Amino acid sequence: MNTTPTHLTTHLANGPAELAAHIAQQHANLQLGEPTPWAGTLLPPDAALDADTQAVLSACRRLGFVEHDAQTVALGWAAQTRRLGTMNPALWPNEPADFGMAPFPRAQGFQDCPQRLGLYAVLPDAHWVGRMARAGVPTLQLRFKSDDPAAIRHEVAAAVQAVRGTGALLFINDHWQIAADCGAYGAHLGQEDLDATRLSDIQATGLRLGLSTHGYAEMLRADAASPSYIAMGAVFATTLKRMATAPQGTGRLAAYARLLRNYPLVAIGGIDETRLPAVLASGVGSVAVVRAITAAASPEAAASDLMRGIEQPAAQ
Repeated sequence: MNTTPTHLTTHLANGPAELAAHIAQQHANLQLGEPTPWAGTLLPPDAALDADTQAVLSACRRLGFVEHDAQTVALGWAAQTRRLGTMNPALWPNEPADFGMAPFPRAQGFQDCPQRLGLYAVLPDAHWVGRMARAGVPTLQLRFKSDDPAAIRHEVAAAVQAVRGTGALLFINDHWQIAADCGAYGAHLGQEDLDATRLSDIQATGLRLGLSTHGYAEMLRADAASPSYIAMGAVFATTLKRMATAPQGTGRLAAYARLLRNYPLVAIGGIDETRLPAVLASGVGSVAVVRAITAAASPEAAASDLMRGIEQPAAQ
């Protein structure tokens, strides 16, 4: 049996350029910003690659993917082509195995958390944590900013105490050792924390772990750690922190969710009640908010509305 994949570029008059245009047109919902001119989407190093891979890279750059994500998608697409035996420009790669991801279940990963974490409120201090726990918000994160270790420990301990008896799951941003010492449910880390942290030390504490991601390359890096959940964003523009990547939009969020479907997934970044339906349509089981609660005239009412909006699609 012939297992050599069928390459579309051999049947196209204009080769990689024509296929790249077709891919970009098929997946225009993934576009970020203004399209890059075609002349700038093929780079000199691409000449060493097969024509289909050149086309995928060109299309990804045209769609606004940063280079390390374009390269990651191209590798996944090449694996998909080998698996299917043909290059299909309409089929954006979303099979974990095509990206080299290990199958589930995994014996060596972090402890599980609920597949649907529901409303996930990211809060600045223990007072806010207690307030939202009493309001019935199911998942909370303490993101307390301070350079004083004693103040951090005090705030984490107060937040852990504040959720007792409420059923809320409390994650602590960054300070995983203090989170473990104080009995928190879990910790949350950003990509920048992975370079300075031995994940085996966190795993030994029994904490659940959430990791932030902002695109394909970071998703694969997070997956290699087998965390308890993966956060994806920023979905929309946010003024709360300076982001290294542009807002990803709901089109990309849906593609990310299909690839990471074996994980509990949290969408974050600029989400409010009006944007909630489009975010939930992507397939994520949790939505993280900050200002949608903390800047609301009535935070409890805002939380109630958001929870109702999340629970209704889940019940259908």
